Amino acid sequence: MFELLDFFNYSFFNRAIILSILAGLSCGIIGVWILLLNIPFIGVTIAHCAFAGAIVGLFLGINPVLSGFVFCILAAFMINPISRRIKSQNNISINLLFSFSIAVAFIFAGLFKEHITDLFSLFWGNLLISTLSDVFVNIVITIILILFAIFFHRGIIALFFSREISKSCGIPENLIFTLMVLLLCSTISINLKSIGGLLIYSLISLPAATAYQLTYSLTKMYLLSVFFAVSACVTGLFISTFFSIPVGATIILVSCIIFIISLLYKKR
Repeated sequence: MFELLDFFNYSFFNRAIILSILAGLSCGIIGVWILLLNIPFIGVTIAHCAFAGAIVGLFLGINPVLSGFVFCILAAFMINPISRRIKSQNNISINLLFSFSIAVAFIFAGLFKEHITDLFSLFWGNLLISTLSDVFVNIVITIILILFAIFFHRGIIALFFSREISKSCGIPENLIFTLMVLLLCSTISINLKSIGGLLIYSLISLPAATAYQLTYSLTKMYLLSVFFAVSACVTGLFISTFFSIPVGATIILVSCIIFIISLLYKKR
């Protein structure tokens, strides 16, 4: 117990605690959107495109958060044009972008001769190497995300039911959906270094899926998803620090355990 309390004497650990809470807040909210909009494959593809962009940016000496954001924005808005071009469903374009992003990520990863630690932090994530600027950016994005969820609450609910009906009712569904995609890309990008490019989508999807097992109320789903995501991040941070194991992987493992417990609870 005393060893755990000693962690709070270090500024890097306190920053990691703040970032883990912010990551849980943002990923918990975004996860509900992806789940109820039924776009899981788009979410995972955008996450891997951001991962590829971050690695390319790191290789070229560009801020990986910025390059990751640019890549996932491009991916998000290329899905429909590619689908129209190949005269097929969105799934084909999503598979194409997913495969392309994975290939680009591992090709550039294989070219690295230095900054190996930074490279692996993009793979698996490491909350303990965060900076004050990381905390500040996360705070700004999280506040914007929460305000958007509050002010566009009714429009978001309408999108969950039907984009066509929303449009016929005069709701700016295209604008709302576009802003949701931008916030999805922002959330993924800012959490790449802390959670890891290969793991970030799990933190987005698992808490929301856990919340969905327990309630159908959107407000309660938001609260439960955020609670489970924050709990997984904070618990995973303490466990990983205490046992010296990878932070991102530990967070996802805790998320999986929480999800399994919710399934067992639901059967009772």
